Amino acid sequence: MNKTEQNKRSKDHWYTDLSEEAANNKKIIHEYFNIKFTREIVRKVVKFLFEYYFRPRFIGFDNYPKRNNPDVPLIFASNHSGMAFPWDGIVLASGVYDMFDYGPDCFRPLASPMLSESPIMNPYMYENLWKIVGSVDASFLNFETMMQQNDFNLLIYPEGVPGIGKGFNHRYQLQRFSSSFITMSIKYKTDIVPILTVNGEYINPYAYRSDFLNKLVNKVGIPFFPLGPVSLLIPFQAWIFYMGFPAKLTYVLGERIKPYEMTDKPIEKLSYDELVEIKEKVRTNMQVQLNKAVEKYGKKPYHMKEFFSINIRNLGKIPYSMPFGWPLLFEHFNRMWKKNQIDKPFKLGFLSSLRIIFKSPQLLFFYIPVLGWIPLLIKGLRMKK
Repeated sequence: MNKTEQNKRSKDHWYTDLSEEAANNKKIIHEYFNIKFTREIVRKVVKFLFEYYFRPRFIGFDNYPKRNNPDVPLIFASNHSGMAFPWDGIVLASGVYDMFDYGPDCFRPLASPMLSESPIMNPYMYENLWKIVGSVDASFLNFETMMQQNDFNLLIYPEGVPGIGKGFNHRYQLQRFSSSFITMSIKYKTDIVPILTVNGEYINPYAYRSDFLNKLVNKVGIPFFPLGPVSLLIPFQAWIFYMGFPAKLTYVLGERIKPYEMTDKPIEKLSYDELVEIKEKVRTNMQVQLNKAVEKYGKKPYHMKEFFSINIRNLGKIPYSMPFGWPLLFEHFNRMWKKNQIDKPFKLGFLSSLRIIFKSPQLLFFYIPVLGWIPLLIKGLRMKK
């Protein structure tokens, strides 16, 4: 069978009903997710970054949507920010968790398996962090499984890894969409709600894509490697791998999209070409909404006057308020959590940073030029086994 015939056959038989398999896959819903841990890390760590660094805005969330089908979750869909560690997703999910008190209006993210499988792609190599705070590896079976629960809505980034690695020259240009969220919307007759992420492209500006370099780093579990000014510094300080610039992250709640109203056929009768046509209509709709959001909220991506004003008034929060101090912040949380002392107030100041390093000397590897990467990579290999 030649390639053309294989493609035709796959299109003719593109849909497989995994409802029964999903019923036996329910363990993924609660296997790692820890709602108490999630609440505490948002309250003690991520909201700290909200206040002093990313200063997020949530536009339109006061008219937050309710489920059109009460028995299944809504599907929230957002654009990726190119060539940056996914702080935009961390801030979005954390903000919604906090906003709606960790209840059913919140969403669980479906994230690329490369994020969870690679220890280095978990923030500061915190083991299984993505899954502990609610993410589920994005696969068709897992998606189907999550559609069979209604404790939470779902968040998907339909551009996938290519959306993260699209490069600054393609900023705010939606890449090719996955078909899975269209399939689920039609099958379960649930709405898609766009969330337009603005200014996330400036977390790591002027970084570009190299397919050759990306193929190399894929072999060690990193989905992409940005080519830009910051990239040259990563070998010298490991913490720079996770850093981002203080973009004022803005999330605009978009207008609902109803793919199930774009066809009169049930999902199993829909041809692949018809599915692709619906997918392109959805992508075009989201691109129009994204363009409008960028035009309105993307003219001052950093709001530096506000940033400096906040941090000058809070000099005592350094180093934790800056990217070079984030490994200390995460480690302090980790120690407090493991010692069951998370309810105690975080006493953070310059001298406390020395105390944290004294108690966790492995943190020094994030700051040792070049050689510091060796023990971190060894740790990553051990975690992966």
